[in-house]
Amino acid sequence: MIRISKHENGSGVLTLKVEGKVTGAWTAELQRVWASLHTPRGPRVVCIDICGVTYLDDRGQQLLKEIFRATGATILADSPLTKQFADEATA
Repeated sequence: MIRISKHENGSGVLTLKVEGKVTGAWTAELQRVWASLHTPRGPRVVCIDICGVTYLDDRGQQLLKEIFRATGATILADSPLTKQFADEATA
């Protein structure tokens, strides 16, 4: 199961918070949400919070890398596991 939430603060900073397992159909759902954030002016995501991610399959890892490359977003990670996910996405 996955939980995805979006929050935009008053400064226009958008945070995409992802929790749970990013695998299979849940990866597709994250892709759909990510695609909805794209605008003609470019992507709006500037922060991706993966502190609550417990598993990331290969496609999920690739998607995280794509989002990072497209936006230069900050990836928030707070455990050895999520820090590994972030390191792989930004490598």
